[in-house]
Amino acid sequence: MAYNEKLADRIREAIADLGDIEEKKMFSGMCFMVNGKMCICVNDAEIMCRIDPAIYETTMEKPGVRPMVHNGRTMKGFVYVSQEVIKSKKEFDYWVQLSLAFNKKAKAAKKPKKK
Repeated sequence: MAYNEKLADRIREAIADLGDIEEKKMFSGMCFMVNGKMCICVNDAEIMCRIDPAIYETTMEKPGVRPMVHNGRTMKGFVYVSQEVIKSKKEFDYWVQLSLAFNKKAKAAKKPKKK
């Protein structure tokens, strides 16, 4: 799973002070879990942000943003943002903060039952 280390380092730096952070390899890259919930991921050329589904349509109008499609289904609340769009600190911070804002109210995935 190749992912952009420079982007991953920017994310690490941006969320370093949050406390409960875990990195997991998934979605062909590295996902950053905040408080046990998927928050933001990085692959080779973009980041995937978990955002409030209520603002999904608005964010889709922004340049360099595309939907996350999983098993043929569009996942409202998840968007990919091109690394070209987040070159500036202002744009990068916008997407990180959007993800962190939703993380506070997002529900954690259900843990699989032990057999």
